[in-house]
Amino acid sequence: MPFSPEAAARFIFDAHDKREPYRNLPPEIAPASLDEAYAAQEALAELLAPRFGDVAGLKIAVATKVMQELMGIDRPLGGIILAKRVHASPATIRLTDHINVVVEFELAVRLNRDLPQSATPWTAETVQPAIAAVMPAFELIEDRNADYKRTDALSLIVDNCWNAGIVLGAEVPFVPQMRLAGVAGHLSINGRDAHHGSTDDPLGTLAWVANLAVERKRPLKAGMVVITGSVIPTLPIAMGDCFVFQLDGLGSVEANGR
Repeated sequence: MPFSPEAAARFIFDAHDKREPYRNLPPEIAPASLDEAYAAQEALAELLAPRFGDVAGLKIAVATKVMQELMGIDRPLGGIILAKRVHASPATIRLTDHINVVVEFELAVRLNRDLPQSATPWTAETVQPAIAAVMPAFELIEDRNADYKRTDALSLIVDNCWNAGIVLGAEVPFVPQMRLAGVAGHLSINGRDAHHGSTDDPLGTLAWVANLAVERKRPLKAGMVVITGSVIPTLPIAMGDCFVFQLDGLGSVEANGR
């Protein structure tokens, strides 16, 4: 049978509605290529749009070599951020709305212009003029208690790389002199200093996401947000927890588990 993006998307949509633990797509409806997987992800976004709105941005997933080796792939993956899942800091995360939500700690960028198809692929240098503002961000990951070592990359793409929303700190206007690589990040949990890390290559990540979006014929538009990969390893958030994530010189973002 030919692959049906709609059938794969419906399987994921129903699994979330039934609050089922994560499992890879059954072989009879699973994608066999990246192209099929992204087509199903886009079909899932259409199913989710009445509930969560239109596409408001994109994300990168499995960006590190360690995670790629764990999942048996040789490249990052991309996901979609829906408009009603974009929250301003300080935000309350209702844990009962999720099966198992964990948090990532990122630098986000907002665009001031479109990034359409061009004669050459987008690069870190050519995407820089399209950045209007930057900000610290949380990404909410709904992994549904997945076994990461057994998670198939193509099924993960269909499940929108587990994106359940983002929380954005106040925007800081971007200027060309601003250095985005190697920015130190600090996480406090319930007022106590907890974890530290630094950004890797946000401009390179933005270029990668822009090129994926062009390839999928849904290029990034002015006003969209792109999150550029976690600065600190993924962490669970518990009832009553207060997470405050700060990027040096770029402010902070706050989320509370309830």
